[in-house]
Amino acid sequence: MAQFVIQGGTPLHGDIRLSGAKNAASKMLIASLLTDEECVFENFPRIGDTNITRELCEAIGSRIVVEGSRLRIVTPTLSTTTVGALSRRNRIPVLALGALLGRAGEAEVPFVGGDKIGPRPIDIHIQALTQLGATITTGEQSYRATVSGRLRGANITFPYPSVGATENTIFASVFALGRTVIRNAAVEPEILDLIKLLQNMGAIIELGTDRRIMIEGVKHLRGAHHTILPDRNEAVSFACLAIATKGDVIVKGAVQDHLVTFLNTVRRIGAEYEVLHDGIRFWCPGSLRAAHIETDTHPGFMTDWQQPLVVALTQAKGRSVVHETVYEDRFGYAEDLNSMGARIKVGTECLGDISCRFKDKICSHTALVEGPTELHGTELRVRDIRAGIAHVIAALTAHGTSTIDNIEELDRGYERVDERLRYIGAQIKRVSEN
Repeated sequence: MAQFVIQGGTPLHGDIRLSGAKNAASKMLIASLLTDEECVFENFPRIGDTNITRELCEAIGSRIVVEGSRLRIVTPTLSTTTVGALSRRNRIPVLALGALLGRAGEAEVPFVGGDKIGPRPIDIHIQALTQLGATITTGEQSYRATVSGRLRGANITFPYPSVGATENTIFASVFALGRTVIRNAAVEPEILDLIKLLQNMGAIIELGTDRRIMIEGVKHLRGAHHTILPDRNEAVSFACLAIATKGDVIVKGAVQDHLVTFLNTVRRIGAEYEVLHDGIRFWCPGSLRAAHIETDTHPGFMTDWQQPLVVALTQAKGRSVVHETVYEDRFGYAEDLNSMGARIKVGTECLGDISCRFKDKICSHTALVEGPTELHGTELRVRDIRAGIAHVIAALTAHGTSTIDNIEELDRGYERVDERLRYIGAQIKRVSEN
């Protein structure tokens, strides 16, 4: 076990480069299971979640070679279609259902895990795979899926544009007989990057209007060479770090198209940005202003962006409102920020214009942030990946020393984050706990 020791209170300056997107890289490995030829991925992040996915792939027959930020994977045959217990739980194994069904006609994967940010049921996944012809059964610790013959294309409408369900359905549909139409699909940049990879492998996938994705089944996919897009969640995290510490940071690799909603928010709160040829510069020219934020599915304000932004809003003048409409239990970290001197009140009331799934439920999904407040160093423990980066940003913004435990959770999503932050002046070190 290790922890971060952070000395805060210093504005950060310099350049920091993004890693490959966590939410794309692990899905690329699953996509590679659909072919018996080699796939090569550039800009591949070496983080906890991709390590778990690598463990899964190797357990069912993949051969993997890592050369710096390049990963090569080939799965000539499947040694098994049953994914056993992994060294730790995350949500990736459920995506293997679609891929293994498509390639082998059967699959068994362990129950999902992942961040503790509220219930994340896989009902939408199961309903979609069932519509494609699969039979899904639930055991004591696993889901098992089988199909008689080949899967068959279907018209599928999601009740909510779930990212995971969209990916799982695409994986299952690329080999299905006929045409599959997914309505109300998720269309995040990471999904579009996955579609590009699958097209390069030989899949036929089209994007329609109103969140429609159409897939025509093929008989074979080949290998491909693909560069993974930069991590937009890292980009927002580093931008909020620059803003909260009153610094000036160039986020190398940040893509404007991926961050349009966030960039508008940057200006609304009184910070600034400049789009450069190789990234985006973020800085804070003066006092920050309060804002009203509502998370939403892409292209809305991403749920993974609200935690780092809330830290910046603790330094803004006035009352900010943050309405979380994607997950019902994602403000646990507010208690931690309050222990540092923040004034955040979490409530159940819907405060916003977006139609919210939690309106008639007693869910703590709205936060009122009063600012500006001076933050002070303290002892913290990472609850989940995005709450963990909020802890880091708060500790670097605060006066004094903070210690952050359970940083292995943060390592699931941020590659060597302490080393990279030191390049822009952060006083952060990783130490072993006694």
